[in-house]
Amino acid sequence: MPSQQQIRFCTSRDGTRLAYAICGNGPPILWIGHWIRHLNLDWDCLIWRPWLEMLSRAYTVIRYDWRGCGLSDRKDLTYSHEKYVEDCEAVVEAVGLKSFVIIGMANGASTALPFAARHPEKVSHLVLWGSQTSGYIVRGRTPRQIEQCETRLKMIELGWPNDNPAYGQFFTLLHIPDAAPQQLCSYNELLRLATSPEIAIKLVRSFWETDIGTSLGRVRCPTLVLHARGDMIIPFEEGRLVASQIPGARFVPLDSRNHVPVDTEQAWQQMTETLRGFLPTPPRSVGTVFDELTAREGEVLHLVAQGLDNQAIASRLKISDKTVRNHVSIIFSKLGVSSRAQAVAFARDAGI
Repeated sequence: MPSQQQIRFCTSRDGTRLAYAICGNGPPILWIGHWIRHLNLDWDCLIWRPWLEMLSRAYTVIRYDWRGCGLSDRKDLTYSHEKYVEDCEAVVEAVGLKSFVIIGMANGASTALPFAARHPEKVSHLVLWGSQTSGYIVRGRTPRQIEQCETRLKMIELGWPNDNPAYGQFFTLLHIPDAAPQQLCSYNELLRLATSPEIAIKLVRSFWETDIGTSLGRVRCPTLVLHARGDMIIPFEEGRLVASQIPGARFVPLDSRNHVPVDTEQAWQQMTETLRGFLPTPPRSVGTVFDELTAREGEVLHLVAQGLDNQAIASRLKISDKTVRNHVSIIFSKLGVSSRAQAVAFARDAGI
């Protein structure tokens, strides 16, 4: 966890204490992430750390633990969609946010949408990942669908506290089937620490019962909707439906099966480039930007500026092509560019 992260508490309308954190510098982004989060542990998680590093380089990132999770209250709580929107409003008021970007993921998107509809004067840009108009139970109530719901909840009940990987990784593999083994292990570990199985079941059931269809047409800010084509938690068609019902929304499909994007997949670079083109970019001096590069990233940029492709750079530095691709993606993110030509121009301005 970076030393500059500040963790504070606020109180929602029903008295629930919520933990929220602030890190980074620049224009504010309220990141309403997935509920499998923990303000103290996210920075150690191989899934969430890349997100935090990417966003906090140029923005002030505000995030909070869901009620029942992380450092927020866990006892004697009500779990409902309306409570989640009230929690969001409580954090916004506590931080004193006036105009800001919201990034909502999955159930976080279902909270971000009605908030943006209710407070159009506050939300300048809206980014939705893995969004839906309604939860699994609302979309269908056939006997088979109800049986599937109850089976998943039973797997949570059995798998959460169980060390047997056949149980413990069931939920994780549904979320990130194409993640690396280390990423799966990291996410699975955070899963156990984020909350209890009893609370997890209440949260998931409430998400499945959510219906936000009436909020979509009332969103007025620029909106970006991203969705993985192979998402096994929220169907791709739900993302298309969300984008079609928000006036002027842009829809970007991503070639991935991961419900939660990971930085080792190709879709990550597409996502980060799309975000850079959509989010308001704060002005930064060339010198400040290059101070953020590591020594290795500086070496890679130097070779990019010489016109070398990834394979040639890998050979020169004796590293893999994949490692070079990852370095180039991170360099693009830090420089705020989306192409090698722009990176070269940036490097020349800095005298490289």
